[in-house]
Amino acid sequence: MNNGDDLKAVARAGFEPMVVAAGRDGRKLAALAGLASKIGLGARVYPLALQAREHAPDDVEVAARTQQLIGNSVPRWHFSMLRDEPRNTAFDAALRRAVTPGTHVLDIGAGSGLLSLMAARAGAGRVVACEENPAIADIATRIVATNGYAEQIRVVTGNSTELDVEADLEGRADVIVSEIVSNNLLAEGVLKTLADASSRLLAPGGQMIPAGGDVMVALGSWSAIEERDVAVVDGFDLSGFNALAQVPRTVAVADTTLTLHSDAVALLTFDFTAAPPREPHRATSTLTTTGGPIGGVVQWIRLQLDAETAYENRPGPAAKSHWGAQYYPFDEPLDLPAGTAVRIAGLHDGQRLLIWRGDEA
Repeated sequence: MNNGDDLKAVARAGFEPMVVAAGRDGRKLAALAGLASKIGLGARVYPLALQAREHAPDDVEVAARTQQLIGNSVPRWHFSMLRDEPRNTAFDAALRRAVTPGTHVLDIGAGSGLLSLMAARAGAGRVVACEENPAIADIATRIVATNGYAEQIRVVTGNSTELDVEADLEGRADVIVSEIVSNNLLAEGVLKTLADASSRLLAPGGQMIPAGGDVMVALGSWSAIEERDVAVVDGFDLSGFNALAQVPRTVAVADTTLTLHSDAVALLTFDFTAAPPREPHRATSTLTTTGGPIGGVVQWIRLQLDAETAYENRPGPAAKSHWGAQYYPFDEPLDLPAGTAVRIAGLHDGQRLLIWRGDEA
């Protein structure tokens, strides 16, 4: 360990005695909440922030500091996700088909509780909403009560892989719904989480929503990428700095400067009811061009919610999605005639995804 790691370890070891010593001092408790966020004790931030507010209700500094800490603990994408109408409509339709009176539902990664509320509205007898983030779980509990579903929905704080079937769920769930996918489908650990859920938490004959997902790819060009790159600055050519740019680049699916130049194919397909593939997992696909110039590979996601409903955030001028497309630029654009076959390769380790032009591998 380096000195920074050593100091964090020491701080973690002595953290709870410091909390005891702070007593009912709101400012000290707020400071400890800040310290918790820095030393890897994220689960302690929200409870300490609430205690600080309770003991110093009129202290504007405590209010400001704790609000910043709480806000920083909640990823910003939660807000755009809740406003994603196509996503919400697709999940609601699948839940209405799956849920019947008395259905026992588990919502993994419940967030605000929206999918749990949809399940309860559809007639579920019991819903367990599992949310790992303490701040989000607390607010979800309040939202459930506000909407009149406190008798049907119970919020459990923690990771679904740690749920006890009897103590937490009171038996296996008939339906497990989750939305823990990212721009590349994988980054939130969806494969291992849902493999555990389907094998351990789902009742025999039960249903997973979504049942599976695809990593979709197509050849494409993104003309606005040049606006993000560095060129000449104050008369100096700084274009060499672009070699340090992150790959892939995230682009809004409705960006009108993003154009697809081939058919779309599923580079990787996953069954969320089965054990995840052995990692690292490689795949290749061949794409047929519709003409050039082609600047790179565009990647997005498709979720098979049930036998009738698939959600896909395929890029296009009318597309609406809080998930972005991922753009993997080639070193040099390809000017290929329509009908040319281009092999694309991909590799993932369960969370990270890498895509490249296969005939360059």
